[in-house]
Order: sequence, then structure tokens, then C-alpha cells
Amino acid sequence: MALEPLEAEPTFVLRPMFGTRAAYLDGKLMFCFCARDEPWRGVACGHRPGTACRIAAEFPELTPHPILPKWLYLPETSDHFERTAARLVALARRRDPRIGIIPKPRKRRAAPRERK
Repeated sequence: MALEPLEAEPTFVLRPMFGTRAAYLDGKLMFCFCARDEPWRGVACGHRPGTACRIAAEFPELTPHPILPKWLYLPETSDHFERTAARLVALARRRDPRIGIIPKPRKRRAAPRERK
């Protein structure tokens, strides 16, 4: 899979997220690698708002995800899956500003109240 080149990056982090493996570089959420049933079998690409058209023009295999349309999706069934995924990972490694989103900070849970 196209994930391996990212592992060499010093800021690379891989975390579980909703049954996928989310890949981060420099704190930005770059990709979700999905290995479930469609529409969760392929690569979901995070991107800055307003860049979807430019990315899709370069990568026509990418379409808005059917459940999360703010993400671009490359289904594993695509004829050019490996090549396209590798090109997307290469863009992420070069820190292409179109790829990746800064995740919202997690909300901290309030301490449980003591019962009287």
C-alpha cells in the first residue's frame, strides 16, 4: 500500500479513526486508509477548503466521498489505485499545501461531578 513512504517522515503519526487508519504529517490529517466494505475501501484524502477542484483536475480518479463529501475518495477498485495513491503520498511528503487538514482540537472531558 502507498502508506510506507510516509513512515520515513519524522513527524508521521498513524492513528485509528472510525475504523480507518488516519495518517498525519506535521500535525495535519492527510489521509484515511480504509480497508472495510465500500464506501470505506480505499483512500480518503483530506484537503484545504477550495482546493478540491484543483486536486480532482489533476487526479480524475478522486471523487467526493459518498458519506463525507468534504473528503476526496479514491476507491480501491480504481484501475489506477496504486499509482494514484502513490502520487498523492508523494505530494503529501513534499508538503503540497492542497493536501491535508488541520484537525480541530479535541474537547477535554469534564471531570465527573461528585455525588452528594
